Amino acid sequence: MTSSLVHPQQLPQTTRDWAEIQERMLVPLYESVYERLEVGPHTRLLGLGCGSGLALLLAAARGAAVTGTDTDEARLALARARLLPEPQWGTQAWSVRLACGGPEDVPDGPPHNLVTAFDIRPSVRSLAAAAEQAERGSPVVLADWGPAERCAATPALRVAARLAEPLHAHECWRPCGRDDLEEVARRAGLRPDGSGRVACPFGYADLESAVRGLLSTGFYEAAIQATDREQVSKELAEALQPHVRADGTVWLANLFRYVIARV
Repeated sequence: MTSSLVHPQQLPQTTRDWAEIQERMLVPLYESVYERLEVGPHTRLLGLGCGSGLALLLAAARGAAVTGTDTDEARLALARARLLPEPQWGTQAWSVRLACGGPEDVPDGPPHNLVTAFDIRPSVRSLAAAAEQAERGSPVVLADWGPAERCAATPALRVAARLAEPLHAHECWRPCGRDDLEEVARRAGLRPDGSGRVACPFGYADLESAVRGLLSTGFYEAAIQATDREQVSKELAEALQPHVRADGTVWLANLFRYVIARV
């Protein structure tokens, strides 16, 4: 796992938009979970779908040893640049391991005592594989959108499913059912042991930033394939129009839900 400095201009636009615009919208979720579970120097965290590494960075700043996996090589390259700096850019002040793939691709090391899946809906298989690498009794955190009626972004997200129909709608965002997270945990052999809700408002400087930020989530890829990026951007902007405030900023009040399960 060698590190290399990645210049932002070398990365896809959607990857840059995720890191520069969208990723920070979930910070309240990350911090709420870390505070509740008292993440600190004793924590050995495995982050599934770690993306460009902001959640890992916040945990490392608390003293945790962090390991991250992701299948998106571009986002993972940004995580390496953030968490594994080149020597000339400073001394690495924390313990970090990053792997392209899933939990089965993580190099051998001490067992984890916290597993998180903040930004993805992990498969039962990958969740079970991650649990096998964790100490017995360790918490596993799954997170997703809250009830559709409590998320102002819902109409904008539904644009993706509508434009992707009929062939690709199953690949798009869908509302999370009341017990979906608990069911995934149980199927992976985990025991649900608590839950929480966190307000994660999405705030953007303008409509263009809002469109770019939401397109960077990956929820719209199937819709873009079924139509084109221009069409998706146009309809997404129309769905966001009711949330444009007098000063031109865009504000979407959203609620996220997380479940804590035990290995």
